[in-house]
Parts: sequence; C-alpha cells; structure tokens
Amino acid sequence: MAKSKASLPITRAQFKAHAKPLTVVINGKEYTAIAKEFSTGSLGWNINDKLQVEVDGQLVVCQVGLNLTVVGSKDLPPDPAGPTAPAAPAASAPPPPAATPDGPGQADF
Repeated sequence: MAKSKASLPITRAQFKAHAKPLTVVINGKEYTAIAKEFSTGSLGWNINDKLQVEVDGQLVVCQVGLNLTVVGSKDLPPDPAGPTAPAAPAASAPPPPAATPDGPGQADF
C-alpha cells in the first residue's frame, strides 16, 4: 500500500534561512553536518570526510559520506525568486578549442 505524502510544515526558504548545522559522532569523533540543498532538489544535511578506524590493531582509512535528507523536501515548490539559470551561450560563439595531446596520457589545456 502506497503511503500518502505529508506536506512539510516549512518552506524551502525557511529551511535555507534557519536550518542549523548538526553534530554527528562517529567512532568517538565529532563531525558537523552542514545544511544544504542537494542537486536532486531535496533539502538536508551532509558530511564528507575521512576517518581512521582500527581493525585488528591496524588503522584503516575510511571515507565518510553521510546525507540526512528531509523526507518529502524534493517536492517543495521552488523559492519565489528561484535559482537563476545560467545564461545560454551565444549562438554565434565559436566552440572552445580541442585539447592537443603532448604525448601519451598528456593534453595541453
């Protein structure tokens, strides 16, 4: 049975203006999750970092990638001002020059 989507009690603008960073503890280390709007349009918090974890007396490096997503936030209407779309390139603008290889595995940019 499909669940109905509950409307959120805040707007996108309210989240952006008032969402505070969150403290998350992983393996005894504190991280700060920063409020953000994801590329999908969802709102939430994010942490990207690395940490060392001991396994059988050896330290291994682990990548931390944590998203806390506000359920249903992708469906919020855009801000009234909305994000400004990048300007379209002029029709008469020439394409950028192609990279010229300098040798195996190298390119001139």
